[in-house]
Amino acid sequence: MFEEHIAYLKDNPKGYWFKAKLYGWGWVPVKWQGWAVIAVYIAAVSCFAFTIDESSPVREVVFTFLLPITLLTFTLIRICYAKGEKPRWQWGPPKKDDK
Repeated sequence: MFEEHIAYLKDNPKGYWFKAKLYGWGWVPVKWQGWAVIAVYIAAVSCFAFTIDESSPVREVVFTFLLPITLLTFTLIRICYAKGEKPRWQWGPPKKDDK
């Protein structure tokens, strides 16, 4: 099973940064560029998370955390669509004729 998953991820003739997940819907980073995008996203979310504390007013939380996180997530999804395989629902490796 694990070897099958690795073979699916390595089969990337079009050079996608993100491939469709093997189980479910969404993407998995498969090239270093995809992993770099994910790392930058996590770092940016972490930086914004450190800007709030329990005494922060709601308005400040919305404008210094929720709005930037929403924009970052939207940007991540756009990058995945642009540089990745078309997402689709999968439940296991695709058949040879499905590609």
